[in-house]
Amino acid sequence: MKLSEIRQILSERDLQLTRSLGQNFLHDARQLPRIVALAGVRPGDRVLEIGPGLGPLTAALQAAGADVLAVEKDARLVAVLAERLNLTPEPGLPADLDAPAQPGRLRLVRADALRLLQREPGRDWSGWKLVANLPYSVASPILVELALAERPPARLVVTLQREVVSRLQAGPGDPAYGLLTLLVRQRYQPAGSLRIPSDCFFPVPAVESGCLALDRCAPEPLTAPERRVFARVVKRAFSERRKKALKLLKHDWPAAVLEAAWRELDLNPGARAETLGREVFFELTRRLARLPAP
Repeated sequence: MKLSEIRQILSERDLQLTRSLGQNFLHDARQLPRIVALAGVRPGDRVLEIGPGLGPLTAALQAAGADVLAVEKDARLVAVLAERLNLTPEPGLPADLDAPAQPGRLRLVRADALRLLQREPGRDWSGWKLVANLPYSVASPILVELALAERPPARLVVTLQREVVSRLQAGPGDPAYGLLTLLVRQRYQPAGSLRIPSDCFFPVPAVESGCLALDRCAPEPLTAPERRVFARVVKRAFSERRKKALKLLKHDWPAAVLEAAWRELDLNPGARAETLGREVFFELTRRLARLPAP
């Protein structure tokens, strides 16, 4: 979809884009095949797209043979998509979502994607890929929701603010390393990225963007009960970045257990959360998960 087409559609329908929804449409056709290739989309792949906007990436995914489920919150854009693509929007997830995939099929759902995911945390997305130009306003919560889901997608390929891409790729000691890094990376590992210049979007955002691929870890490092403890551990450890992680964790777990773990893992008692790697948090979680529930 060319920039002139986007301008024409918006003008004809008198559509004013909503900043609060993070609406920045990717119009550079050169970027679409790069994103599809990064996602490794093949005929018959099930693809969840969140925030299709006016549908340029949607069309590229469909052309690659994917079975696409596009979820759009903005009713105005749903109406445009339904007309342009000759679709009947659905108010929620299709009843036959788990039926065999149909290459080249496209279905459109009018819904708030974050709330949709929150309503169905047990939904099986394990056979799906998320490929999306995520609205910047809700990108991080959506990624965390999927990472904490019972059965999340096999691959996430998402266009994000470059700052968020850096946070998801960061390691201990990096200023970008933090809570978001660990909540997503408990289940996923970075598997490639692309830089996308800001002038590839309309309106041009004030930030740089990138597209990041994340693959689900196999085997997964934590069990479902351990994942719940892990989320509590990292949230508490990063609740006050200037304070020692050991001191913060003592708010929720026995000091003797934590001090023993610190000794066994040969950790500095004065260490802050941003200096502790993912594997350290995994080991702490496994020890704490064996304790009786508080």
